[in-house]
Amino acid sequence: QVQLVESGGGSVQAGGSLRLSCAASGRTFSSYTMGWFRQAPGKEREFVAAIRWSVSTAYADSVKGRFTISRDNAKKTVYLQMNSLKPEDTAVYYCAASTSVSIITVQTLYSSWGQGTQVTVSS
Repeated sequence: QVQLVESGGGSVQAGGSLRLSCAASGRTFSSYTMGWFRQAPGKEREFVAAIRWSVSTAYADSVKGRFTISRDNAKKTVYLQMNSLKPEDTAVYYCAASTSVSIITVQTLYSSWGQGTQVTVSS
């Protein structure tokens, strides 16, 4: 398994931006499918974005056009650039890793998870 540590969360006003980072340990980071999920208070955790290699990506409809997932395999880090933030984006954001060879959005197929980082968007 790979160990994951998120950073970059914080508080921002609506319309603002944040960039989340997820640093991974392990030798085979480049082979993992990496994903971002989020959990808002009182709600189930949901898929946000995923990336396979560096060119294959997937996004939840709610964040398309506003969020961008990317990765730097040399730094073993995956990023989530979040622009035009809305109050409904407020949640704890989790980074996750999967050995799947395909882009996946189902969280049960991710075997490693970070501890989460809080994002709060005020109106």
